[in-house]
Amino acid sequence: MKGKLYGIGVGPGDPELLTLKAKRILEEADVIAVPVKEEGERSTALEIIRPVVSLQKKALMEVVFRMAKDKEERKRCREAAGKQLTEVLDQGKNVAMITLGDVAVYSTYMYVNQYAAEHGYETEIIPGIPSFCSGAAAAGLPLMEGNESLVIVPSVKAGKALEDAIAGFDNVVVMKAGSSIERIGELLDQYNRPRSCATVLSCVGMKDEYIGPLDPGREYSYFTTVMIKR
Repeated sequence: MKGKLYGIGVGPGDPELLTLKAKRILEEADVIAVPVKEEGERSTALEIIRPVVSLQKKALMEVVFRMAKDKEERKRCREAAGKQLTEVLDQGKNVAMITLGDVAVYSTYMYVNQYAAEHGYETEIIPGIPSFCSGAAAAGLPLMEGNESLVIVPSVKAGKALEDAIAGFDNVVVMKAGSSIERIGELLDQYNRPRSCATVLSCVGMKDEYIGPLDPGREYSYFTTVMIKR
């Protein structure tokens, strides 16, 4: 029999925010797949689960997803990852692939989930707490209230999608925002929204956590989200 592929969201950083179901499946799986940009790279997702999941005698398998600019190269990399995982599934082993936050939010796992499903393998997605929900809780702020709207956009170096979001929505969550803090401030000025309505949520649940106002002079990690309220 073929094994089953699980996609598991491990949450935003605090190991205690891993769900009970995620913990159980990770401990039951034969192999834990760890996505990395390069072989041998430190995995934040793996470090999150270490304190709460028993990894003794657990097979760990790196799966490389290079962040190449070329679309075709990224496609080839995802296909190679799909083949790597299904070869293990063909051995009758269950594989659990971990990913930061929630599996459905900007996750590379969804590409291999589609690949495996299209090739006749059983898959299951285990949701995790996304960073913007964890960040809103840590900041003590609601994402939306009443009939307010909410839009989630990647900064994409602060392109038009971000500008449209700030111009037209009550609440905006900007993900992957670490390199766009200055531009976000400029757009708030442009659309007459006070900069005080923006809260930076960086490395929430991790040792370098920062929750505070926009500060263009500060260095931010890749794990930075900005929450903008009307």
